Amino acid sequence: MIIEERVKAFVQLGEYIKTIPEEKFKSLAESIRIENPWFTEANLRMAVSGIGEYLDEKKLRSWLSQYPPVGRKPKVVALIMAGNIPMVGFHDLLCVLINGDAALIKSSSKDTILIKVICNKLIEIDGRFAHKITFGDQLKNFDAAIATGSDNASRYFEYYFGKYPHIIRKNRTSIAILDGTENKEQFAALGSDVFSYFGLGCRNVSKLFVPRDFDFVRLLNHWESFKDLGFHHKYHNNYQYQRSILLMSGLHFLDNGFVLLQEHEKLVSPIAVLYFEYFNNTEELSKRLDPLRDKLQCIVGNSPLADVGFGKTQCPGLADYADQMDTMKFLQGISDE
Repeated sequence: MIIEERVKAFVQLGEYIKTIPEEKFKSLAESIRIENPWFTEANLRMAVSGIGEYLDEKKLRSWLSQYPPVGRKPKVVALIMAGNIPMVGFHDLLCVLINGDAALIKSSSKDTILIKVICNKLIEIDGRFAHKITFGDQLKNFDAAIATGSDNASRYFEYYFGKYPHIIRKNRTSIAILDGTENKEQFAALGSDVFSYFGLGCRNVSKLFVPRDFDFVRLLNHWESFKDLGFHHKYHNNYQYQRSILLMSGLHFLDNGFVLLQEHEKLVSPIAVLYFEYFNNTEELSKRLDPLRDKLQCIVGNSPLADVGFGKTQCPGLADYADQMDTMKFLQGISDE
């Protein structure tokens, strides 16, 4: 397949994703929810919509224009996918296939259905992809690897894939820097950054940096629209558990009925908890964040230190690579030797 054919196929896939019949989508969503209760219909819609948006011909061509063909032989790339949010490994799959390589996929046990549905549709669009997509638990006969997992899993990945060209992604999270001048629209948008996918993604904000006089009540008042989170049984169980721990420990926290705000130096908060920490000025905060850069996916806010606007963390573009590692550049750099 030449690049034009690959682009055409993914554009058609994007069009299909945007027009899945409602009855079929609801049936698929129910099957996925049974497999993984965290993957609600709303979360599935958000994930699928995001993929459909960037499978646009103009966006794809603009993105690919940065990567002139290198003329090497096609490779087999092992993809070890995470399962924290629906289809989180799709961008890696897109990069591999549109580059002309083959994907050997080990999907997460928490996200087995949707990735196969999407791949089957791509094969239906162009049957030649059938020879480019393989699923399996045993990873053999590959040339490179892209693995995503926890910090603990990364040690296993380093051992197993160390002799191959590889990208190994570890735990990351996102933060927001607030100064108290945010308006209600920005606070509401920040709620999406915090609560989308129940806060399970690396692009979800898990910690706030705020000035000493910050008005938390004003912030929480603008998050009332997210209170339905508390009706999800798994999220609610986490909320109750974390609240009990804080109460028994005698620690100070803020509680609005579905999220707990706790002052803490750590970056990654448990589900239903949002950490915060005070800062004095931008220069001081910059110095504090410098050694943490390899743990941060997004920094949200109006601050000069921020790189993402409010409400935009879950809307990455094609060139917004996870961990700031250029996947296409990596793939094109795999040699024939």
